[in-house]
Amino acid sequence: MDSITKEQEVTPTWQSVLGLLGWIVLCFTAAGVGSSFTVPQIDSWYADLEKPSFNPPNWIFGPVWSTLYLMMAVAVWLVWKNAGWTNAPHSLGMWCFQLLLNTTWSVIFFGLENPKLAAVEITALWISILITIVAFWRHDRVAALLLVPYLLWVSFAAVLNFWIAALN
Repeated sequence: MDSITKEQEVTPTWQSVLGLLGWIVLCFTAAGVGSSFTVPQIDSWYADLEKPSFNPPNWIFGPVWSTLYLMMAVAVWLVWKNAGWTNAPHSLGMWCFQLLLNTTWSVIFFGLENPKLAAVEITALWISILITIVAFWRHDRVAALLLVPYLLWVSFAAVLNFWIAALN
């Protein structure tokens, strides 16, 4: 029988803290890559596109995405900490795949200036986030719930993407 005290249960280990920092760095590195394609286009190509009336102001995207990336990092950290790669390879792999798709969307939409192809890609992103939520649910329900706002925002972004593709 394991003799872990209550204090040991709630005190994070350095490995756990470093793991959280690693996931945060990974998320914000992906955000930085995506942003490197997005920011230069905001005042040029993107500014000239026709957009639907419900298009939010540009300033809202930074704070929303920063919050979502932090929530994504905490979610994956919880699964990694509680299940690890050995017990949750599919779940953690799906999370990594959706992060890759997340970054790829910015490359396609802004870098390639292709809203139609981005609409196809964001559909794959949406599906991968949903699969990740279902996979995380089996390991840590809080982690799964932390991804729900991300799915909702990507749902909104998809609708916006489809409208922009249709209008242009």
